[in-house]
Amino acid sequence: MNIVSVKITLKCIAVLVIYSVFSLNTNGQDSRATLFNANWKFHKGDVPQGEKAATSDNIWRTLDLPHDWSIEGPFSDEWASGTGYLPAGIGWYRKTFPLSTDQLGKNIYLYFDGVYKNSEVWINEHYLGKRPNGYASYYYDITKYLNQRGTNLVSVKVDHTDFADSRWYSGSGINRNVYLIATEPVHIPLWGVAFTTPTVSAETASANVVVGIKNTSKSIADVRVVSELIDANGKVVAQAESKAQAAPDKTNEAKLSFMVNKPSLWSVENPALYKLRTTLFVNSKKTDIVTEQVGFRNFRFDADKGFFLNDQNIKLKGLCIHDDAGALGSAVPKDVWERRLKTLKAMGCNSIRMSHNPHQDYLYDLCDQLGLLVQDEAFDEWEIGKNKWIKGWNVGTPGKDGYSKYFKEWADQDLRDMILRNRNRTCIIMWSIGNEIDYPNDPYTHEVLNTGRNPQIYGKGYQAGNPPASRMGEIAAHLVQVVKQYDTTRPVTAALAGVVMSNFTTYPDALDLVGYNYQEYRYSDDHKQYPKRIIYGSENGKSYDAWTAVEDNEHISAQYLWTGIDFIGEARVWPVRGSGAGLVDLAGFPKPEYFYRKSLWTKEPTVYLAVSKISGERRGRGAGWAESHWTWTNADSVNVLCYTNTEEAELFLNGKSLGRKLLKDAHQKVIVWKTVYRPGELTVRGYTQGKEAGIYTIKTAGEATTLKTVSDKTILTGDQVAHIEIDVIDPAGILVASAENEIEIRIEGPGKLIGLESGNLASHEDYKSNKRKAFHGKLLAYVQTIKPGPVKVTISSPGLKTSTIELTGK
Repeated sequence: MNIVSVKITLKCIAVLVIYSVFSLNTNGQDSRATLFNANWKFHKGDVPQGEKAATSDNIWRTLDLPHDWSIEGPFSDEWASGTGYLPAGIGWYRKTFPLSTDQLGKNIYLYFDGVYKNSEVWINEHYLGKRPNGYASYYYDITKYLNQRGTNLVSVKVDHTDFADSRWYSGSGINRNVYLIATEPVHIPLWGVAFTTPTVSAETASANVVVGIKNTSKSIADVRVVSELIDANGKVVAQAESKAQAAPDKTNEAKLSFMVNKPSLWSVENPALYKLRTTLFVNSKKTDIVTEQVGFRNFRFDADKGFFLNDQNIKLKGLCIHDDAGALGSAVPKDVWERRLKTLKAMGCNSIRMSHNPHQDYLYDLCDQLGLLVQDEAFDEWEIGKNKWIKGWNVGTPGKDGYSKYFKEWADQDLRDMILRNRNRTCIIMWSIGNEIDYPNDPYTHEVLNTGRNPQIYGKGYQAGNPPASRMGEIAAHLVQVVKQYDTTRPVTAALAGVVMSNFTTYPDALDLVGYNYQEYRYSDDHKQYPKRIIYGSENGKSYDAWTAVEDNEHISAQYLWTGIDFIGEARVWPVRGSGAGLVDLAGFPKPEYFYRKSLWTKEPTVYLAVSKISGERRGRGAGWAESHWTWTNADSVNVLCYTNTEEAELFLNGKSLGRKLLKDAHQKVIVWKTVYRPGELTVRGYTQGKEAGIYTIKTAGEATTLKTVSDKTILTGDQVAHIEIDVIDPAGILVASAENEIEIRIEGPGKLIGLESGNLASHEDYKSNKRKAFHGKLLAYVQTIKPGPVKVTISSPGLKTSTIELTGK
């Protein structure tokens, strides 16, 4: 039996979250950080000497970060299908700022959570450096270049000229948060606290804290380090301290440990978190405090028994996600991701795969707070570029631009920084060093591709001109070694697409866990052939059989469905500009398949109806085969599909029973009735142990007359987002699923519309307009307040009754 056992404690830093004891006074990954997002100047296009103070930016746009210029469009088939037919190019950002009183005389760091891509940064015309990776978080010490009195100029050039550089939409620009971090000369460096727990149980837990101490002064400092663990009630439940001498211009370490009795264990159902407060005293004076959030839990993977969290065996019901959000591009506010993740968790999801790159800092915060286990992933390609489709997925000639051109120089640092940034987060249970690196002939090859069953799409058989598959084992071994330098508490994995080929290399052997993409048919045979290999589904289709391959095999711990949410890019041919593979659409509205998955993944009584024409017409909201409405053409022959986890269900059409059926007799756990459409009301009732456990009704819609609007918030603080759901309804309040009315949003008061999303993957409407057509009768508006005060949002459409919503900015 092969077991990877990990017992650790990890952090979660709240960003603008009001969660009792877990509120931090500042924003971002470091509790000393302050947001640096406001009042930047932006110019799309290259600017010679754009870093020079003498270069005027008077006509540049003023905006707040995060910002993604690609989403501003326009869509055009001159661009790449892989990135959603949106433009890229070069952009410049500048910001002028003075130091605040409490920043004077301190060390100042400029921290970028991510810039896509090839960012070059100057401060007061001094060049700080370049970071090619568009998903890497990084920072610069700008102290010695600052004007302590007066103003300072930070300039950032972003070069995304090679627009077809990704297999999905990446966006362009400073599309994540930026922070300023101020410290005393003797301080804890950024990412300088490592928190682990060698032992964790319900009775007791041990914790180790390693604290970096950086001394930028000219003299030795006597330092006392104190770490305190604070529970949700604000009580200090453990404390430890250590003394050290910090030499000038060096980084030293202090090591502390403590025990906690009866810790509150972090779990999917109860994501309990603590606050770890680490304080430096230099010559008895308090000089630095870093506050992070941590949680206690243990986990292990077993080659025969699967995954265990806090010694309980569970299946990982995972979803893959990319980091765009339709109308918002890749500059997505935290509230938007919170709404999305809560929707996915309500469906039964308990794990997220961060495909195929590190994501926004607050996304990990949310996973910690909501109880979602995470696979964090570093790369989609290594030393050689993959196919990037330009005219449609698997259409025409692909490009090869991408991260590969930077891999040799930057991979070790990018991987290291991903781990240091996230190593204290409770949610993360594995590090992935690559996705589908072994995709057959894209680029690696092996003679075995001439035989057997191979998941090949592009390029058939062995291709002697391609690099040999053996090279992957060499690179993987090196990357795993890099990971282990910085974290030994989590297993290292990768998502394999061509296991048939990789099995003839040392690639799988280099990994602690071996992810299989779309290769459920290999689970049983490979488990027998490689009994010590820990196998799980790292990317999977949504078929029932793909789930039973997990449910019925004790040794398979997980599946990660492709995908949780529709995303821009990886598009078929024009005019479609994105992938409809999600269980929810670009607006975050659940599709019919969402409820099918909920019926499989949860015990909560679920009853849902979807309908498809027997003619086979494909009309779904991305599901491709069924819609949840009862407005069809008279006498259409239809299949009525019931997604349920109740024992049996009975269907009624206009009050008349069409039959009662058992779930155990249903093919792939979908109960189906064939009938002829008649206007009126279709109702299904679910029963368990003879008692009604759920009911679902769909009704025939009449003519559209009204806009129904609901906002998830009416009081907004800071940069919070109100999600206003807009439905086109008939006089009886029934959604008109065929409605495509153009809807206009007008805002009065200190508020702004930041996006309108319908979920229509073929729409090329301007994402920055205040008008957009409904899709399947629905539309979502994202609204933020600019400053305190009342905001009136008016939603209108010609011929429909107007609706208004009142918001308040605090």
